[in-house]
Amino acid sequence: MTTAISPADGRRTTTGRLHLRRGAQLAVGLALYPVSMALLVHARLGAMPWDVLTLGIRRHTPLSFGQITLVVSVLVLAAWWPLRQRPGIGTIANVVVIGVLVDPVLRLLDLLPHLSLTWRAAMLLAGVALNALATALYIGARLGPGPRDGLMTGLVARTGWSVRVVRTSIEVSVVLVGWLLGGALGVGTLVYAVGVGPLVHPLLARMTVRQRG
Repeated sequence: MTTAISPADGRRTTTGRLHLRRGAQLAVGLALYPVSMALLVHARLGAMPWDVLTLGIRRHTPLSFGQITLVVSVLVLAAWWPLRQRPGIGTIANVVVIGVLVDPVLRLLDLLPHLSLTWRAAMLLAGVALNALATALYIGARLGPGPRDGLMTGLVARTGWSVRVVRTSIEVSVVLVGWLLGGALGVGTLVYAVGVGPLVHPLLARMTVRQRG
């Protein structure tokens, strides 16, 4: 004897699977993101734009890289309020998980022996590729953008400017401030700025979780 499954039960099962996938995808993306950050920092060829700012601030405070990342994320999140942006659970998780995990990953990488320029370049490229994957995973989960992404989209909505103009303006500003504070600006910063977008675009198309029905 078989038991018929009602359409409502089928929809609940599908919804449950979607929630499970979104949660798992968010968790994996946020776990990989601080690894990508640490790879670029440890390569010592230039960090991601916001990390140039973090490294600059670090030269003037006793706080660790992760602690500064956490504080900056909270401040950026506070800037959402006048832009009428609403954080999701993924936004809060982004702030906490990345801020907490990046320091332990940096400490692990510090255990590596001295690396040649070739290995550091490989580490840089691996960091950029991994960052693109992590970004596509957590954004594709559709549980809330990261603080910096939300700031960008909020400014786009309020100003009417293009995403490219707003993102470029923000990142140039944070890089400039970070560099003036002594942050690690280098070829890696340029490689990241030029390379991550084209990598994220096709990955995001595959990773975005779409509601069925």
